Amino acid sequence: MKKTLLVLAAALAATGLAQAQDTLAKVKESGSITMGVRESSGVLSYTLGGAKYVGYHIAICEKAIENIEKAVGKKLTVKYQPVTSQNRIPLVQNGTVDLECGSTTNNATRQKDVSFANTTFVEEVRMAVKANSPIKSVADLKDKTVATTTGTTSVQTLRKHKRAESVEFKEVFGKDHADSFLLVDSGRADVFVMDGSLLAGLIARSKNPADFKIVGEVLSVEPIAIMVRKDDEALLKIVNATIAGMVKSGEINQLYDKWFLQPTPPTGAKVGLPMSDTLKDALKNPNNRPMEDYAKKI
Repeated sequence: MKKTLLVLAAALAATGLAQAQDTLAKVKESGSITMGVRESSGVLSYTLGGAKYVGYHIAICEKAIENIEKAVGKKLTVKYQPVTSQNRIPLVQNGTVDLECGSTTNNATRQKDVSFANTTFVEEVRMAVKANSPIKSVADLKDKTVATTTGTTSVQTLRKHKRAESVEFKEVFGKDHADSFLLVDSGRADVFVMDGSLLAGLIARSKNPADFKIVGEVLSVEPIAIMVRKDDEALLKIVNATIAGMVKSGEINQLYDKWFLQPTPPTGAKVGLPMSDTLKDALKNPNNRPMEDYAKKI
């Protein structure tokens, strides 16, 4: 029995490796490629309704798909697969999603299960509260209710922060970022802990942006990147070459300006988040270092 299990495990591992290595062959044969997208990941990836998805990371992935089409020698049908914080990694692993183009943090644990392209955004985790909230820092969270999104690492990051030591708070979870924001909007939570750009985007597109504010110290710095199946080197090479080309031509700066500094659909709201020095450095010096490397610097 033990020998049989070992043989089965080896076969499954070989199948997974072959699948990773054959993504380009897979999309060439099927004539389609599936992009993993988010419903409400700020201006990185969100829906306009009617299966229409837009955002900074969507645009980068669409550019990568153009180069994938050149590599396989044919036009591909692009399919959009909505993913959540909970299912995004399994859907990449099992082949449902070829390129995950949302707001996924590249960390050491996830690198064991999937591969990441070079960093295209760098997040700073912060807290969103009502404008009249007395909460100004982590130290003010004693006996408060903290919201975050199921499947994310934000509350874990908060609990590890040195200023959160001995601070007891209650946790509630939204099914996605919009749901978590609603918990604060409706008064069911006092604060929403999440990536700063996502918070800014949700506030900008809310009915009354002036009702909310982002407060507190930076809890962590997190590199965000496009995700593919583990060891999918051929696909990664194309995606990274696409990113490098966009950096060299200045297109990625134009995209950043479009999504973070200019009015965005459907309401014309502005996120108003200038490119950070950390992101400028990551684009100038391409890498896919995990967030643990950034943690050493804060």
